[in-house]
Amino acid sequence: MVLAAIIWTQIERRYLFFPTSEITYTPGQAGLDYQEIFFLTEDGLQLHGWYVRGATDLTWLWFHGNGGNISGRVDEVALIHQRLGVNQFIFDYRGYGKSEGRPTEQGTYRDARAALKYMRERPDVDANRIIYFGRSLGSAIAVELASSQPPLAMILVSPFASVGDMARLTIPSFLPVGLAVHRLVGNRYDSLATIGRVNRPLLILHGDQDGTVPVSQGRKLFEAATPPKQFQLLEGAGHNDTYSRGGAAYWDTLTGFVATLPNQDSAPESR
Repeated sequence: MVLAAIIWTQIERRYLFFPTSEITYTPGQAGLDYQEIFFLTEDGLQLHGWYVRGATDLTWLWFHGNGGNISGRVDEVALIHQRLGVNQFIFDYRGYGKSEGRPTEQGTYRDARAALKYMRERPDVDANRIIYFGRSLGSAIAVELASSQPPLAMILVSPFASVGDMARLTIPSFLPVGLAVHRLVGNRYDSLATIGRVNRPLLILHGDQDGTVPVSQGRKLFEAATPPKQFQLLEGAGHNDTYSRGGAAYWDTLTGFVATLPNQDSAPESR
């Protein structure tokens, strides 16, 4: 067990997380008013994020993908602000950007809990009107958080079913290393096993040209989810460009989904 844990730690660092530390672009450079936020995790690490105030009572809690840092998501933050007008909180996991520490699976779960705790404690945020917005790896983090602390709704973009599922797609089990890898990562970031416990409105969007996470992964996760749920295929979009290549289908679907959510008086209370 100890050896397996050591091997998994090396796999995480070499093949799962690709953080960068330099902040190359800020919401201010995109013309947005924002607050720079630092907050603490339950294990004492300081994380960094940005809060962009919108014009509605809805707040999107971002969970970004495994590469770069939050500065690479500013363009989409700006478009969401322009088109949907929601409040947004986007933060970096441990080891990304200005956040302390080194990324691990369990660490990202702690980071998600800390970000949600911070948002719920803000006097200008309605804790019952928070939407989880996960991209790629961030989708798995959002699903894990939602299974214990459900949001008003959840939006997943380019999600995978589990790391094990992705490993089976890329590393055949008949190879000497294949079976060992499958056994080691089988239950890592396992959204497939978790998403059925989330009983809040769900939207999954996936590009039909995604060469990183096949559409079949998004559909598999969708089938395991509890209604109400919606799946939108984005023609011509890849893995990281759904907001730019997905066109009207991307933005119209987001707008329509948000419009169907319970209003402030009838929204379910968060736990």
